[in-house]
Parts: sequence; C-alpha cells; structure tokens
Amino acid sequence: MFAKEVYINRRKALVEKMKGENGIILFLGNVESPAQYRDNCYKWRQDSNWLYFFGIDAPRFAATIDLESGVETIYADDFDLDDIIWTGPMPSVREQAESVGVGRSAGYGDIAAAIKGRKVHFLPASREYNAIKLAGLLGFDWQEAFSAGKKGCARASEPLVRAVISLRLVKEDIEIAEIDHACELGYEMHTVARKGIRTGRIEQTIVGEMESVSLGRGWGVSFPTILTQHGEIFHCHSHECLIEPGKLMVIDAGVENNDHYASDFTRTYPTAGRFTQMQRDIYQTVYECNELAFAMVRPGVAYRDCHLAAARHMLDNLGQLGLVKGDLDEMVADGVAGLFMPHGLGHNMGLDVHDMEDLGEDLVGYDADQSRSPQLGLGSLRMARRLQPGNVITDEPGIYFIPALIEQWKKDGTDKGRINYNKLETYYSFGGIRLEDDVLVTAGGARRLGSRRLPISPDEVEAAMETD
Repeated sequence: MFAKEVYINRRKALVEKMKGENGIILFLGNVESPAQYRDNCYKWRQDSNWLYFFGIDAPRFAATIDLESGVETIYADDFDLDDIIWTGPMPSVREQAESVGVGRSAGYGDIAAAIKGRKVHFLPASREYNAIKLAGLLGFDWQEAFSAGKKGCARASEPLVRAVISLRLVKEDIEIAEIDHACELGYEMHTVARKGIRTGRIEQTIVGEMESVSLGRGWGVSFPTILTQHGEIFHCHSHECLIEPGKLMVIDAGVENNDHYASDFTRTYPTAGRFTQMQRDIYQTVYECNELAFAMVRPGVAYRDCHLAAARHMLDNLGQLGLVKGDLDEMVADGVAGLFMPHGLGHNMGLDVHDMEDLGEDLVGYDADQSRSPQLGLGSLRMARRLQPGNVITDEPGIYFIPALIEQWKKDGTDKGRINYNKLETYYSFGGIRLEDDVLVTAGGARRLGSRRLPISPDEVEAAMETD
C-alpha cells in the first residue's frame, strides 16, 4: 500500500478527467469467494481498480465519489466480536478510510441509499458477485454489468472507463518500481525452472519449485503457470508429462508481488540442453523478432506496427527455410503470419498481468482511430496503441506448428499458394517457441523491466543450461 497522498492524487485526477459529468461514481471492491462452502474460500485477491484508487486490501469495501459535491465515502462494516475471535482485531473502517485520505465512512448496507435517485457511473465487474450487486442496486440484469470482452460492458459508464484507462495506462514511478520488483521475482522463478529441466523429471515437479519462489517472496503467480513440451498449445496448464530429450519446453510464468503488481516472462528451452539445427533455426527467428520489436519501441510508435514488422521478419526467415514463398508485403497484408503466430505481439501489464482488459480490450488496447483486424494473429493483438512514456507492455513473438490449423488452411486454401505444406509436415511434432520480455516505454525509447535479463539468445540459453 502506498502513502495516502498517492490515492488522493489519483482520485483528484479521475475527477478532473470526469469534468462535465454529473452524478456519482460507485466503486465496488471484491468480497471473499467460497470454494466449497462459505468459510473455505479461494485465495483472496482485491479488485485492481479498487486497489488503484483506494488501496485497502480487505474484502467487502465500496466507495462513492460525488462528482457534484466532491464528497468521498467508503462503505464497510467494522468487525464484531465473532469476527475478532476468528481473524483477530482489525482497524476500524474510519481508520482505514483515513489511511487513504477519505474523510467519510458508512456501513456497507448504506450504499443503496447513497446512490438512490442519482446517475451512477460504474466500471464493468470482473467478478460475478459484483455484477450481481450492481444489478441489484441499479435495477438491471446482472449479466449486463459483467465484463464483456473486447468491446467492454454496454451498461458501464464509458466516460469513467475511458478516464480510468487513461490514468492506469501511464505508470507512475512508484508503480514502475513495483513492476521492476515483480520482474526480479520472475527472474528468480524462471531461473529455478531452467535449472530444473532434466530428462525423466515430471513437469509438475518444476512447477512446484517455481511457484514456491512466487509464494515465498510474493503474493503468488500472476496467472496460472504454463510449462509444457507442447508449446503449440498456448495455454497448456497440464503438467503430468515426463521430460523427454529432444523436446522444447515453453515456460510462460510470472510473479505477482505483495503489492499486486505483475511480471510475465516466457522462455523456451531445449530439454536436452542443446538445440537441434531445426529447433535453432526457428528459435533464432523468434529471438530476432523479439529484438526487432524492442528496438522499435519508443513514444509515438504504434505497437501494431511493431507486430507487423515482427510478422514480416518472421515470414522472411521462414521463406529462407523454404516454408513460405511470395512477396513479403503481400503475405503480411494477407495475414499469412497468423498461421505461425496466431496471437498478438503483446499486451499491457501492471496491477493485472493483462492490465485492465476487464474494462474492454478494444478500449484499453486501441486508439480511437484504430480498429481490430479480422485476421488470425493480428486480430488477437491486445495492444495496438501509439506508445507513450509510462506504458508497460510485453514483447512476446512466437512461432508454432499447430497441425490442425495447418490442415485447415491447406483444406481451405487460406494461404493462396504461399505455404509449402509438404515441408511443413516435417514440423508437425515440433511444438512451439515463444520468447517474452516486459518492457517500459521511456521518454527516449524503452528499457526492459527488472535489473537483469533471462538468457535469451540461442548461445546464451545453451550456455546457461550447460552451467546449470
């Protein structure tokens, strides 16, 4: 939790951005969520927008900001004796409100009376409880309050959503320090993972070793760990396989520190310690795409253009390997790279590993004059905006050989004769490669977050694995 002045200034900035709007802003923090029964809950995690503006990391809090009077109020209930027996004493609601610069407090049950008859601005709910609570308070179907993917929630206040996005997209110095710290923890976790890759071990053993770092030094993982010898499966969360020689191990994992800022790194390792020539050729291409994208990052550059430049370089190299043929610019324009990289180059990162995407991917990741492409790959780009200092983004190109997708393109003629399917069949058991760093946009360009960089070039990876 930061000093109370941080939260005061953030709320002042929000109200300034909402100038011209009337009514009241309603923020709902999260409540505890039962796993099997009421007193056995999932691990507690506060709502990120609540943390950003109010900082109180405890369940069942809410707040209002009156846009007309400027009055701020926090709503929660003080612990009674039954609570204290189980959890110990807690500061009063008034004390907690004062700790973040809010002078008024009331009971959680007083929210309805406070907003009655007022225009209410609210954000999309990322959890069902909050959606149901909003619907009950405001009188509409709860699903209308729930986060609605790329376009956001139609019932939510667009002025409030846009104001929050504009503030959270540009990280303050104190936030950058937190993300640097999360990246240091991520470095440690990934180093443990790399050292644990040995033929015959079960993948789950490495995951346990990794996540012990995240829990011993931070809040835990920032998303469910991806560790797999089937890198062509983007979100493979099963870890029951034995490590086999000659495979590629994709490890996509991050740490959330105790102040809830995230890191997100991906590395791909040869399980035998050295790449085959086929693996090295593809790995080198992904590595070059990662370096190219980073070199382009600076204020004013659209991250969409970084994605397209990486796609062009990828197709150029794959052409030299005999996998594709044709005019590079035409192949990029027609989305041929999507066969090999069906995801975008990166996303925003901060209090959420995919920062603010519950507010609507398009609103968060696209400027007003940009629109999402229908193409495979480019259409999955979560961050396309023109970059500005303080943006924190991921740089994560990849190449994957997905037999079912390749066969579908072959059947449909999607590639318009540009793919060498006969040669591509020799890659059906290859898997995939992804390489991801976390990047801060600075006034003069960019820097990678954290004080160190995980080994990434083919030679660095082999040398690190030999030392391990």
